[in-house]
Amino acid sequence: MNFLDGSLFPENQPKLVITAAPYGPEWMPSDFPEDIPVSMDEHIQKAVDCYNAGATVLHLHVRELDGKGSKRLSKFNELLAGLRQAVPDMILQVGGSISFAPEGEGEAAKWLSDDTRHMLADLTPAPDQVTIAINTNQMNVVEQMCDADIAGTTLADPAMYHAYREMTIPAGPGWVEEHVRRLSEKGIQTHFQLATISQLETVERMMRRGKFMGPLVLTWVAIGGGFDAPNLYNLANFVRACPDGSVLTLESSMLNVLPLNMMAIALGLHVRCGIEDNIWTQRRDRKMSSVEQIEQLVRLSREFGRDIATASEAREIYKIGTFYGSIDETLAKNGFAPNRKPGQVGFTQHAA
Repeated sequence: MNFLDGSLFPENQPKLVITAAPYGPEWMPSDFPEDIPVSMDEHIQKAVDCYNAGATVLHLHVRELDGKGSKRLSKFNELLAGLRQAVPDMILQVGGSISFAPEGEGEAAKWLSDDTRHMLADLTPAPDQVTIAINTNQMNVVEQMCDADIAGTTLADPAMYHAYREMTIPAGPGWVEEHVRRLSEKGIQTHFQLATISQLETVERMMRRGKFMGPLVLTWVAIGGGFDAPNLYNLANFVRACPDGSVLTLESSMLNVLPLNMMAIALGLHVRCGIEDNIWTQRRDRKMSSVEQIEQLVRLSREFGRDIATASEAREIYKIGTFYGSIDETLAKNGFAPNRKPGQVGFTQHAA
């Protein structure tokens, strides 16, 4: 991405898209009973509350009535149908992990099988987006958490902590290409959840080979534990690697969330918040609901002079429903240099 003179002026930046992640699959309802929905009606009301607070993208998971993360696609279908009625304009983004929560004490926190995750392309009604990880990788979501982050929660249980500490993401190239193909075939946008520049380079190679022909809408997930750490140098390098046509959201965990989101607001990027990422105020004097976190970002963005995108504006910014007809168009629209032609020497560039 190029930051020309005036790039930090709010009048030259797109309106802010706020993604809400209010379902917190790593927590149990006892960890934050005031804000963790369990029943289907509570799931839907949480989405309504987040939308009314200013979020236009909903990152969703769903629970069974016993409070554990659901691995049943029928529950996702039920939730999607209810959300289409309650928040019809909101961008519905299904978490591609489905639910990585361990089913029992001491069990591993793991993602569902490859074949089951492919079935996300067949959800009815279809979501707008499904998130996808690139390249099999460690996802130790507790590596950066300190004792104060997990005090009094189920993650303080050594068995639960170990389950999440040892979690990995299965995302080999064959599965990724097939998953993206199925999502695109159903008109569902792939939202790339990327940990490092090397994963971004893999997505670029997919585009150059015609394995993905759509807009590069992505999140930089800076949570450590196999992902980048949320520091300024990693952020600057990742942003510099992103092409000008991409749409970038920043994501982190616990008390890193707010500072990183403030950087995103200032830089003209987009933000994500909610109890899936953090449950505390910056002083850790109390827990902070997803709606409170959204309202906080709305206030801050307005102080920066940057307006909040409406649902229709967010759909335009995220290029929902957009796919491209060729490799050349995909590269050009996303801001990558074209592929090298046979016999071509030197650096490639798009024709004027």
